Formats: sequence, structure tokens, C-alpha cells
Amino acid sequence: MAVSIVGQFNLQKHFGGGEVFTQFLCYALDELGIQTVLFIDSNAYFWSKLDLPESTKILPVSGKHLSSNFFKDLQWIIGHGPLPKSLLSLNRNLIFTAIAHMPVQGRDPWVYLGHDMVFPVSKWVMQGLRLDVCPIWNDPLYGISNLELRSNKLTKIIKNSSYDWDERKIRDKILKILEKPFRPLLPKNKFVKRFGITIGIVSRITPIKQFPDLFKIISPVIKKYPLINIEIFGSGGYASIRDLKKSLSPIKKQVRFWGHQNNVQLVYKQLDFVLSGLPEKEALGLNLIEAQSLNVPVLAINSPPFTETVVDKKTGYLFIDPRDDKAKDFSLVLELITSTKEKLNPLQYYKHLEKFTHSSLVGRLRYIIRWVNKQKIQ
Repeated sequence: MAVSIVGQFNLQKHFGGGEVFTQFLCYALDELGIQTVLFIDSNAYFWSKLDLPESTKILPVSGKHLSSNFFKDLQWIIGHGPLPKSLLSLNRNLIFTAIAHMPVQGRDPWVYLGHDMVFPVSKWVMQGLRLDVCPIWNDPLYGISNLELRSNKLTKIIKNSSYDWDERKIRDKILKILEKPFRPLLPKNKFVKRFGITIGIVSRITPIKQFPDLFKIISPVIKKYPLINIEIFGSGGYASIRDLKKSLSPIKKQVRFWGHQNNVQLVYKQLDFVLSGLPEKEALGLNLIEAQSLNVPVLAINSPPFTETVVDKKTGYLFIDPRDDKAKDFSLVLELITSTKEKLNPLQYYKHLEKFTHSSLVGRLRYIIRWVNKQKIQ
């Protein structure tokens, strides 16, 4: 009998690209007739706000209290990231798989030991995995752009808090308490696009993006182009925002922070370019894919994984890592985009963008499901 239900484990407490991918995966599996039991952290409240198919059942759990009773009707488990070791030892009749959302380079590849298969989201992630640790699926899953699922009825962009408080830290708990009473008193600025060229960051401000390290080098270059505006849509921890603001100090008059925005489709439509962070800790760069799908060109470093998602001088501009050339190539890109009237049109390169669509993900999943069904027979 073919597999008809799968357990997905996503125990992240904060919303990010892996959680967006989980949403898309639920819909793709639903189209293939497979239901999902989605195991989540009991403190991850954002799941209730996400649009999920009716075939998806959400089950909050505590990782410390997993038991075989959770998996009575399941044959296949997908972890978003490595599955807990306690889970891998529960029932070897289950097929244990994981989606590698993060590059393993610089991390411990042995966290995937005991999995029956690992599915990388990009070739860059695939390169970091090791066959002596786990079987590796040879076709990247990639991410997909489906902004309709992430849109809402908001018709304007309003400034929100830039901070994503980590309540495990005493400092953050105190700062959150201090911020709360003052938040309603702050002016609710409405986004209005400024004259010039608008370069946006649409991302959570997390250490893996390395934005402070990037802007520490490129801020002095951007300062030479006063008509370039940097608009930041996303939130992060106290230290991440502090360090980013410090790196942006040379161009603070050109920068505005807008905090987390629920209607990212509306955000992208206000931008001339979307800028990525540094590459090596990134798995894919979903924001770059989303921007291109809305015909917004992107700016990214000419290294994996961005070389998989951007076609240089077609869907965006790739530039030499500023850490390697002191931002000389980045300066040439800024000179180009501020002097030319020609605009890149990513949607013209539909063959490139096709692999980041819902239908392509469904097609890749068909092969995975065939593999799962063969494992059951064996």
C-alpha cells in the first residue's frame, strides 16, 4: 500500500525560510494525495497564522516527551533539519528522512547519522553533506516562490519593531518589557518610496546572513551614491540589530528600518533591487527567488548558493565578495545601476525561474515518494 500520510517535524521557535518551505511542502504533498501531521514546538505560535491545507494536522509537542504513541499511523518521517536522536531510536520500522535547510560546511555533518535519506535544498548544501554519514538525495529540492500563500489584506507598509526578542535571555526579556509600553507612542510611519534607487533587504536579521560584516565593507561605497536608499524589512535579535546599525552608521541618512512585514509581496513591489547577505552560511536565499518571481532584480555575491538562484546580468547582478576585493566590484555594480536607464527583467528568464515553482517541487516529490514506497516494500 502506497504511503498516504507523513509526519513532518519542524521544532523551530522562530519563523524563517525553513518554515515557509514547510508550508509549501504541505501543499505539494497534499496535491500528491499525502496528508501531513506537522509536529511543532508548543511555543511556536506563528503556525496558527499560516495558511495550510486541510489535510495538514498540527500537533504541538515537546522534544523531551516524544513517544512511539505519536507515530501509530505513520510510516514516513521528514525532519526540517536533523531529527532528534531520541526520535531516531524509537521505531526503526519508520522511514526517517530529513531536509537539510542549512549548509553543513563549518558545521557537524554527523548530526544526520541514522537518517535513511537526506534531501538538500541546494547543490551548495549537497556539497557539504557526506555519504559516509548518510544517504544523500542527488537532486536539490530548492525553494519555491508562492507569495500568494504569504500575502494578506494589508495595503500599506507600516513601521514595526525591528527586534525579535529572545525570551530565553534575561536581557531580551527586560528590553521587551521596556519596549512594549512605548511602542504605541512611536509614530506609525507609512512607507513611501524615496526619490532615487531603492535597494531592499527582505529577511530576518540573523547571524547567518552576516549583514554587519557585509555593510562594514560596503557602507563607505554606498555613501558615494546619495541617491541610493537602503530599506530594511525584517527583525532580529538585539545584538544583530545593534551590530547592523553600527555597520550602517556611515550611511544612516540613507537607511530606514521597517521591521517584520506580513505582506512581503507588497514590500517587493516597492523595491528596485533586493540585496543578499554574505553567502557561505546561506542554503539558498528564498528572498532572492521571491524577488525575481515578481520581476525585481537582485544583488548578490558571485558564490554558491547565489550562483544557483541568480543569472548574472539577466535576473540580477553578481559581484565579487567585498571581503576579497575591498568592494571594488560592488562599486562597479552601483555605478552601473545608477547610470543606466536599462532595467533588468527577471521574468524574461522563465526557464531559470521554473525550477522554483510549485509544479516543479511537486515533480521532484514524485520521485521521492516512489523511493519511499520502494523502501516500504523492502
